[in-house]
Amino acid sequence: MEKKGMLVPVLLALAAAGIYWWVLTSKERALASQHERATVLTARFDLPARTIMNVDLVETREIPRMYLEQDAYEVKSQSDIKLVTNLVTGIRIPKGNQITQSALISLSPESGLSVKVPPGYRGCVLPLENDLLRLIKPGDRVDILVTFDAVMGDNRKEKVTATILQNVLVLGVGTNLGQGLSGQQAKAKAAAENADQAFSEKAALSLALNPNEAQYLALSVKQGEVAVIVRGLGDVELHPMEIASFKRLIK
Repeated sequence: MEKKGMLVPVLLALAAAGIYWWVLTSKERALASQHERATVLTARFDLPARTIMNVDLVETREIPRMYLEQDAYEVKSQSDIKLVTNLVTGIRIPKGNQITQSALISLSPESGLSVKVPPGYRGCVLPLENDLLRLIKPGDRVDILVTFDAVMGDNRKEKVTATILQNVLVLGVGTNLGQGLSGQQAKAKAAAENADQAFSEKAALSLALNPNEAQYLALSVKQGEVAVIVRGLGDVELHPMEIASFKRLIK
């Protein structure tokens, strides 16, 4: 009976020791994991809000995992560096700060057209038929034509067509500003755009024009009927173009 009485405290002591050892090792593991090193993306320069991201604007840095921000971009392979490409900073990110997912937004109308406009140019929006817009992609080059009634020398009006702008860069088509999307994302986005376009015969084509070109485009939209023709990939040459008329065609 005495041996049984001694066995209970021994068992309780062993159980307490086991629990203490488990708690201690758990804390040691947690502490070790906090001091484990992690590689994160940081800003190589001060990044103002609405900056389009690319791999040249970021760099990798090793930090203790305990200082890793919750939604930071952790680099586990070289391809992870490209995850931020074509995203836009929603806020200012100071140099050296971690790049977080909450600080970036997709390249879309939410980020605004101005992030795509080259220096010295203006972003101009031209309404076009939906059927044509499906064949044009951001980054394409187009020419702008206008058909209008010209007053001839004998005060007779004749319909003519003139190429007023050449080699114009397309910034966006509808809500597509050229953001990088996966195949699944692209299908979902196309389905959403098709649903929106079903209620409208026209959508917007966003173009990069210098200030003078922007004025002529605005004038042409009011003066006549504007048409867009698409250039082949890599074709950036400017060509002298005469005004087209049926009178010259017949001659």
